[in-house]
Amino acid sequence: MNSPADKPYYVVPTCHERVSTVYRDEHILLVNKPAYLLSVPGRAPENQDCAVRRLARKDPDIRLVHRLDLDTSGIMVFALTRQAQSQLSRLFQQRTVKKRYQAVVHGLVAKDSGSIELPLIADWPNRPLQKVCYDTGKSALTHYQVLERDEARNRTRLALSPVTGRSHQLRIHCRELGHPIIGCDMYAPPEIEALSPRLLLHAEWLAFNHPMTGLWQEFTSPCPF
Repeated sequence: MNSPADKPYYVVPTCHERVSTVYRDEHILLVNKPAYLLSVPGRAPENQDCAVRRLARKDPDIRLVHRLDLDTSGIMVFALTRQAQSQLSRLFQQRTVKKRYQAVVHGLVAKDSGSIELPLIADWPNRPLQKVCYDTGKSALTHYQVLERDEARNRTRLALSPVTGRSHQLRIHCRELGHPIIGCDMYAPPEIEALSPRLLLHAEWLAFNHPMTGLWQEFTSPCPF
């Protein structure tokens, strides 16, 4: 019987969109990552193109702080100094960094707002998938708000505010709400995945206390869909 390690790896398609700058100073850099660009290099030699390597061409000392999924577009923050990286990492660990995503999900979400709290764990036989596990899963909490209901197309635009940052949290929580994210190749049925050529999930807003000044700052990346 084949183990997960025997499975052929996925070769990421070439991403021709550029990584655009949202904000920079001497300590931090915020960029807009396009969909289908890795945040960091993959293990396979074909999967080396990524946001951090592109940015390192101009800033060799760029330091990773957090990641976005390959399929997800939107705003990312990087550190330009070791001190800024340490402080930003602490802010993420303490959950004082605020994040908001936009997603378009299948179906009409009934409640105008709500919360989804379901613990998640790696689904090891089916990596990289994750799954809900009440016994040993890590806590995961997402708040949502309806932005628009499109009855004609049977879809809903949501603002998603994750409190925790588990892998695939937003995808699984939307699925468990009964409304998979359109274009999701992991957790949506094939007919819902096929409704969009990309995952309709975008990190549109990031806010935190600047790692050096302590001042509260908010950054946005307009939703492309």
